[in-house]
Amino acid sequence: MLKKLRVVISLLFFIPITLYFLDFRGVLPQQFHWLAKIQLVPALLSLNLIILTIIVGITFLFGRIYCSSVCPLGIFQDIVSWVSKQINKKKKFKFSTAKNILRWSVLGITVITFFLGFSFLTGFFDPYSIYGRMATHLFKPVYMEGNNLLAGIFNAAGFHSLYKVQIYLLSIGTFLITLAMMLIIGYLAWKKGRLYCNTICPVGTTLGFLSKYSLFKIRFDQEQCNSCGLCSMNCKSSCIDAKEKTIDYSRCVNCFNCMEACKRNGLKFATASALQRKNTENQTTTDIDNNKRRFLSTLAVSSLAVAVMPQEGIKINGFHKVKRETPVSPPGSKSAENLMSACTSCHLCVSKCPSQIIRPSLFEYGLGGIMQPMLSFEKGFCNYDCTVCSEICPSGALSALTKEEKHKNQMGQVHFILKNCIVYKDETSCGACSEHCPTQAVNMVPYKNELTIPHTDTGICVGCGACEYACPAFPDKAIYVEGLKVHQQAAIKKEKSNHKIEIEDFGF
Repeated sequence: MLKKLRVVISLLFFIPITLYFLDFRGVLPQQFHWLAKIQLVPALLSLNLIILTIIVGITFLFGRIYCSSVCPLGIFQDIVSWVSKQINKKKKFKFSTAKNILRWSVLGITVITFFLGFSFLTGFFDPYSIYGRMATHLFKPVYMEGNNLLAGIFNAAGFHSLYKVQIYLLSIGTFLITLAMMLIIGYLAWKKGRLYCNTICPVGTTLGFLSKYSLFKIRFDQEQCNSCGLCSMNCKSSCIDAKEKTIDYSRCVNCFNCMEACKRNGLKFATASALQRKNTENQTTTDIDNNKRRFLSTLAVSSLAVAVMPQEGIKINGFHKVKRETPVSPPGSKSAENLMSACTSCHLCVSKCPSQIIRPSLFEYGLGGIMQPMLSFEKGFCNYDCTVCSEICPSGALSALTKEEKHKNQMGQVHFILKNCIVYKDETSCGACSEHCPTQAVNMVPYKNELTIPHTDTGICVGCGACEYACPAFPDKAIYVEGLKVHQQAAIKKEKSNHKIEIEDFGF
């Protein structure tokens, strides 16, 4: 019963957050971003005391419920482990001692480097952020290709409810890093269950320490247990020593596989006081050791079924790069330094950007900013009224902006290169940059004969990239946005008064 409850609760968390990352059509409401805000590391970085209190409180009560039913990477590992078990019915786990030196070393290095201003490791090891990158860069392209395949079938049949979308790699570097992480974690889950959670993951180490003092725990019933070892063989955390009848609670993720496997009801799930009661239904009263008066209760982890559709082939289009000295950090980040101090590179903003212009950086921010989000205008521009990324950020790296605040938020400034402009080179009319500029930071002025050429006003530019995206100059853009290290407030251009011309008569 407890395992089934764990599975149901895990699915209720895992499926929505996965679909939220995959949802490129905007079917799910933006309110689903609360699933990201309840993750431990984003809550810690955003100082969300309510979420932190709930996670810590639940851990002290029931143990590592978070790792079991809330953390998407933990559930992903359980799915991989479950599949391997279905393929190899004879697969058995066995007890192993905790690798505490490795666990605490990774946690210590991550914490120390974060306070020294090198936050890369925080996002690199954060389990939620790892899964977010997997969903964005690995699962979503497959999901979108499945949509394209169905759209082709539906359109041929005369139904036009689906439409095809363009797919391209957002960052080769991030793709390779994410793929490597998924293969490593997937392999460990296939062979050793929750080994990653109990040896590398800083969140697992932290909550594992707290769970040693939890009120509810799984414990052996000395009278019923015959040391058959079934519990140990089914423990994906390898934390049950059946011979000694002990459990390493710092590694137990409350999956209840051990209780389901036990044929003699030799593992109990109750508090100390509950076990002292006599004549309870389906339970034998036992004498309780005062040093072990806690027993486990929890809702934990397991599966998901994200509809991953078939592919017809991913198209990778080459990007037209602009050599920026300073990258353009997303709206609400305030500065690159502020972004890197709180961002875990979960890439929820990358996945949910309607214009698909937020992409992972490589070394644009420096070594400490690998995989941090930045704006790239090859395939689109930042919509003047869009505030999605700032609203959904779970860690506080992007502060929520209203539309009015977004209209004044200057992420970068426009730069014009005369020699690249087709008006100058080819002496042909254009004006695409001016037509797309929402603030009139780019306007056309008389140039030669009847031609006009762009003129820029950096003071009212917000750095949206519309001009850069629209510029047809090739191979080098004639106009582009240079990022600002610290975001500024753009001036608002006063509208020119329109003088209405009154015509009294036609004149003939």
